[in-house]
Amino acid sequence: MTIQTLTRQDADKALLQNQLDNQRRAHHANPVPSYQQRVQDLKTLARMLREQQEAIIEAICCDYGNRSREETLLLEIYPALSGIKDAIKNIKKWMKPRRRHIDFKAYPLSKNTVVPQPLGVVGVIVPWNFPINLSFSPLTNIFAAGNHAMVKMSTNSCRLAELLKEVSPKYFPEEKLSFIADYGEIGPLFSSLKFDHLIFTGSSTTGRAVMRSAAENLTPVTLELGGKSPAIIAPDFPIEKAAERLIHWKMVNAGQICVNVDYLFIPENQLDTFIEHAKRVIKKHFPNWQSPDYTSIIDNAAYQRLWKTLDDAVDKGAKVYDLSAGELKRNDSLRKFPPHLLINVNRDMLAMQREIFGPLLPIMTYSRPEEVIDYINAQPRPLAIYPYTNDKNLQNRYIEQIMSGGVSINNCVLHVGQHDIPFGGVGESGMGHYHGYEGFLTFSKLRPIYQQGPIDLLKLMRPPYGKLSNKLLNLMLKMTR
Repeated sequence: MTIQTLTRQDADKALLQNQLDNQRRAHHANPVPSYQQRVQDLKTLARMLREQQEAIIEAICCDYGNRSREETLLLEIYPALSGIKDAIKNIKKWMKPRRRHIDFKAYPLSKNTVVPQPLGVVGVIVPWNFPINLSFSPLTNIFAAGNHAMVKMSTNSCRLAELLKEVSPKYFPEEKLSFIADYGEIGPLFSSLKFDHLIFTGSSTTGRAVMRSAAENLTPVTLELGGKSPAIIAPDFPIEKAAERLIHWKMVNAGQICVNVDYLFIPENQLDTFIEHAKRVIKKHFPNWQSPDYTSIIDNAAYQRLWKTLDDAVDKGAKVYDLSAGELKRNDSLRKFPPHLLINVNRDMLAMQREIFGPLLPIMTYSRPEEVIDYINAQPRPLAIYPYTNDKNLQNRYIEQIMSGGVSINNCVLHVGQHDIPFGGVGESGMGHYHGYEGFLTFSKLRPIYQQGPIDLLKLMRPPYGKLSNKLLNLMLKMTR
C-alpha cells in the first residue's frame, strides 16, 4: 500500500469520523426530538423526493445504463412516499410510553413503563438495485424514531450519490442527514465507525464483512441479505395465472431484486404448459426489445456473470429456453440480458448455487410437497418463499415447515411493499426487521423504567436476616405457585 493511498484513506476516515462526531453532538443537544419535529423531518424527506423526482429518475437511469422510468416511480418513489405518509399517520401512537404489568403484592403502588427513545446516529449502507427505496425507507423509520443518519451509497450509484450529496443540504443540515458517495474504498471505513446502529442491504458475503467490522464497536446491526428464494406452483393453481405473475416479477428490473424468485418448483405434468405461457407473457409485455421498458444489467461484471451462469448450465446438461425467441441479440454495450428458462437443473450448476440476480429462472419438477420441503430446508434459509396454491392446508404446511424471511402467497415480492408488516431475513438471508412499527422499534431503545411507590416492602429483606425475612421469603415463594 502506497503512502498516497494511506493518506487518502486517512483523509476519508477523518472526514467520516468528523461527520459522525457532528451528528452525535447534534443528537446530544436534542436527544429526544418532539413529535412535531419528527413529523416535520418526515415531511421534509417527502418534499425532497417530490422536488428532486425527475433528477433522481435520470440519475438512476444513467447509473444503470437504462432503467425504466416507470419501474423507478413504481418501485422506488411511490413506496418511499407511501411509507413516509404511513409513518406520519402512526408516529404519535408509536411514540407513546407503554405501561407494563407489575407484581403489585411485591411492589405496591409502584409502576413499570417502557419508553421508546432515539438511539442516536444510524449508519445506512445502500445497495445499487433500489437505491432510493432502500435508503429512504430506512430513513423513514430512523427519523420517525428521532435519530440522525449517515447514508453510504453504492459504488454503482455514483450519479445518484452525487445528486443526493448536492441536494440534501437544501433540506437537512449535515448534522441530521448526510449522503456519502463510494468510489470503491469507503465501505470498510464506513462500517468500522462507532454508530449506534448500522443497517446494511446487500450480499451475504459483504454482510459478513460488515458484521465483523461492527462487532469491533459492539454496534448492533440489521442485515438485509439475499439468497435463493423459491416459488412453488401447486397442482390446484391456474398455471396461466402463475406464469403471468412469476414471469412479470422475473422481468422487473431485469430480475435484479433481492427478494425475487430465484428458482421454481412446478408439477411434472405442467412444465410444458408453463413454458408456453411464459413465452406468451414475454411476447405480450416486451414486443420491442429496444424499448426502455426493459432495464439493463447494472454493470459489465454482473452482465458477464449471467452469461457465465447460463453457459455453465448448458455445459452441465440444462435445457434452455430463450424467452426472447432470439430477438434480443447479445450486445455487451447495452447490457440487456435475454430472459431464459433453465430446465433439468442440478445442484452442481452455478444457477443453483448462488443468487442469480438476473432474468434466468431455473425450474425443477416435483410430484409431492415433501420433495419441495426437503430440498428447500437443505439449503440456507431464503429471504422469501412464494407458494402458489388456493389450498389453505397446503399454504400453512409450506409456511410452517419452511422457514424464510417473508412470504407472499399466490404472487411474488409484494410482502415487501406492505407498511404494517415487518421486512427482514432469517439465518443467511439476514437478521432484524424494518418497515412500519417494527422499523420504529429497530431504531429505538426501549427503555424500561421502574418507579418506586411510597411503600418499599423490600426494606424488610435487608440484613441481618432472621425469622421475619425468612417468613416473608417463604410467603413470596408460595405466591408463585
